[in-house]
Amino acid sequence: MRVVPDANVIIAAAISRGLCEAVMELCIEDHGIFLCPAILREVREKLSGKLKYPRKLTDEYIRTLRESAQLHRPASVEKGICRDPDDEMILGLADRIQADVIISGDKDLLVLKRYKSTRILTPRQFWEFCRTRE
Repeated sequence: MRVVPDANVIIAAAISRGLCEAVMELCIEDHGIFLCPAILREVREKLSGKLKYPRKLTDEYIRTLRESAQLHRPASVEKGICRDPDDEMILGLADRIQADVIISGDKDLLVLKRYKSTRILTPRQFWEFCRTRE
């Protein structure tokens, strides 16, 4: 499965043991994860800035993400397709790589439920979806 995890899921996976961490591990081990430079930048800025995550751990986490993911530039999307223009890069990335799923906790994305052929799921929905496919 081609998966685009949103920055909020990636950040939650880094700072706490729980569902987001398990989802990211599942994606890395069993699926293809796809990121863009802007997502990595957002993760780095929020971890080291707002959340005061140690710089060394932040750098290590970003390095692991780069090694585990395929990086692509997002395609252009129609302006206004999402309530939050900052989320257009996630939709553009999903479109570019023809993702099966976007995993996000962002209500501005989740309200869409789908973008073209890509499903937009919460971490819990993705976890349950994967469990029912086994």
